[in-house]
Amino acid sequence: MQELTEEAVWATARAWCDAWNRRDLNAIMELYADDVEFNSPTIVHRWGNANGWIRGKDRLRANFEVGVKAPHLRFELIDVLLGVGAMCIIYRRESGTLVSDLIELDGQGLGRRVFSCYSRAR
Repeated sequence: MQELTEEAVWATARAWCDAWNRRDLNAIMELYADDVEFNSPTIVHRWGNANGWIRGKDRLRANFEVGVKAPHLRFELIDVLLGVGAMCIIYRRESGTLVSDLIELDGQGLGRRVFSCYSRAR
């Protein structure tokens, strides 16, 4: 994997938020690896998976198909943090909820393992 730069992770985060705001599921999915593992409180509520995990791009797509239908959907990019082989996107949802997605990247720079954490809505 090539070295992550601040410019590259910001560009990725902007494109990701923009894809969500356009409800462009294909563009959203381009950022994830086929063998993605995704952990989120939404998985518990939406699918009844008590451990919060779904695995595989097809399952993630099915999850996001529900997500893009949220009324008044809007992601506001707040910050992007750069790690070693990882990035963290911090954004605010249309509900006021602050979200942090910690994304471990694979060798091609795609999201391989994701931990999504939510604040309470304000």
